[in-house]
Amino acid sequence: MKNVVLLGSTGSIGVSTVKVADDLPDRIRLIGLAAGNNAGLLLEQSRRHRPEAISIAEPARAAELQNAFGTAPRVYSGAEGLLRLATLPAADIVLIAIVGTAGLQPALAAIRAGKDVAVASKEILVMAGEIVMREAHKYGVRVLAVDSEHSAIFQCLDGRPSGSVRKLWLTASGGPFRDKALWPREKFSEITVERALQHPSWTMGRKITIDSATLFNKGLEMIEARWLFDIEMARVGVLVHPQSVVHSLVEFVDGSWLAQLSTPDMCLPIQYALTYPERAPSGRVRTDFAELGRLTFEEPDWERFPAIGLARRAGEIGGTLPAVLNAANEVAVEAFVNRQINFPQIAETVQRTMEAHQSISHPTLEQILEADAWARREASNPWRR
Repeated sequence: MKNVVLLGSTGSIGVSTVKVADDLPDRIRLIGLAAGNNAGLLLEQSRRHRPEAISIAEPARAAELQNAFGTAPRVYSGAEGLLRLATLPAADIVLIAIVGTAGLQPALAAIRAGKDVAVASKEILVMAGEIVMREAHKYGVRVLAVDSEHSAIFQCLDGRPSGSVRKLWLTASGGPFRDKALWPREKFSEITVERALQHPSWTMGRKITIDSATLFNKGLEMIEARWLFDIEMARVGVLVHPQSVVHSLVEFVDGSWLAQLSTPDMCLPIQYALTYPERAPSGRVRTDFAELGRLTFEEPDWERFPAIGLARRAGEIGGTLPAVLNAANEVAVEAFVNRQINFPQIAETVQRTMEAHQSISHPTLEQILEADAWARREASNPWRR
């Protein structure tokens, strides 16, 4: 039985994690649940799974939930609530599915409390991969991947050292604008928010869906892979795979390739992270290769999707630059969703912000957070003056 704390229980990854716990009541126990402001769903999840403690963003809603429950579970709020749940003594693993930078401090707190962490929030490793992995090594805990792409690489590597790897290949669906004939670069300024949210393969939250349309999602995953698998950026590549069945591939130094394949369903990588090193039976994911017929691959279009090149540059330079990339992208995506900028200006904003930044090598956590705050101010300047 694994005692699991789930931070971000009401988002898309959180809801899938609760499904996995529903499927495996003899293997997974949810002892802590944290949500943003969806008190109704958190209440429902808590009544079903009876965690030891829960947390919600706003103190007023925490008081309402405590009144609804009585003395159990304990109800916390805000950033302090996340830290309390991340360090619950009974927890074996903390799954962090909080969008944005709010998951970084809880991740470090969990690691320092001796808990394994499962990472679904890209910002944690993009911003502070060097610090997080160093702390995980120091405290003897595992950092497990929840993204389908990183889970695939983890399964293919199966403990093999990075020296046996020629290249890691992350796959990308290509997003809704992959077809160059339908969506040439000169039409990108016409892309609406509604159209960008129509992902061809996955059902995800708003931010990650826009990131998949720009391919910033894949760029961030490249930086994550660099830290998760202790490998330099030059050995991390991207292949567009429209069917989204091959979740990633590993090319070994002897010329062999291994891949992990399944129909798209986030319950599979979540379940693998929470039950690792075992594999538990599940009827959720079934893959019919005869029905699929064929699997295709192609190079990304670097000109139409500059996000991959920007992320590679940020990962190669390192230091505080990945935090700047991430923060500027968050600000730009929000501006696009609010119709303050157009679709191509997302990447333009990130590039401009990166070019204005002087990266600090081997930064402290404080310097990373300062770079994040600076980038948010810098990225928002053109339309908030």
